[in-house]
Amino acid sequence: MKHIEGKFRGFRGMKLYYQGWYPEEQTQAAVVLVHGLGGHSGMFKQAVQYLIAQKYEVYAFDLRGHGRSPGQRGYINSWREFREDLHAFLQMIHKTRSGCPSFLWGHSLGGTIALDYALRFPDDLQGLIVTAPALGKIRIPKTKLVIGRMLSQIAPRFSLKLGFQKAVCSRDPVLCATLLADPLRHEFGSARLATEFFATVKWIQKHTAELRVPLLTLHGSADEVTLPEATRAFFQQVTFHDKEYFEYPDHYHDLYVDIEYQRVFSDFGNWLQRHLEGAVCQPLRLWSLESAVTHK
Repeated sequence: MKHIEGKFRGFRGMKLYYQGWYPEEQTQAAVVLVHGLGGHSGMFKQAVQYLIAQKYEVYAFDLRGHGRSPGQRGYINSWREFREDLHAFLQMIHKTRSGCPSFLWGHSLGGTIALDYALRFPDDLQGLIVTAPALGKIRIPKTKLVIGRMLSQIAPRFSLKLGFQKAVCSRDPVLCATLLADPLRHEFGSARLATEFFATVKWIQKHTAELRVPLLTLHGSADEVTLPEATRAFFQQVTFHDKEYFEYPDHYHDLYVDIEYQRVFSDFGNWLQRHLEGAVCQPLRLWSLESAVTHK
């Protein structure tokens, strides 16, 4: 497996950190990953290993205010920053990987970002995968949400710990301890992020029936962060015929590291394969002088 990393220019020139992984042999498609609130691009090792073994390239970047990217932790000025950053990242991939089908995968808050993007730019994508998407019903104390909404205009950078880090853990206690010790993770959310998030969810709900991208939706029934009933309601409103929903009994929020993650990956991989139609990507070339390449 090869690994590349570097920086790309997001909205208004902010340099954001990205990573890419790809197998030694020829690949059949690219999977572009958007992580959730408090996460970063390096948290999906098992998923990357699975996808590489299935001959997919995988690309991910650290959202602004996350991981190795700059910015106040958990803060944005407007949702447009998330959207334009993702657009710039996908355009970079498409420019370099011309003719290579690309699937967008968003997890948690990343699922919200991915849905907003797919509704606006459907032609950019071969398909859309959302896992445990944040669609309004989230287990954050109401007092913190009220404070966020009140302060969004007068103190938009005011932030609080959201207090759900342990709830996202795997049912594997060893893995859970490793996740919680990750120094690149955080659990902060700003006042402005709260209002921008709820406004975006409202917009998505208003336009759900307009989605015209093949959709795979995955959620755990025991998710204590983004509640599965919101995902079920969203899925029912999708009118596009090419859609599938899987809900996993007793699974937590981070499906990709839960104790039955191989079952999740199997459903994920089967869906991808059904939407490929024998596609093949050309061999990868280096993107820029800013990229570093390693072999693993």
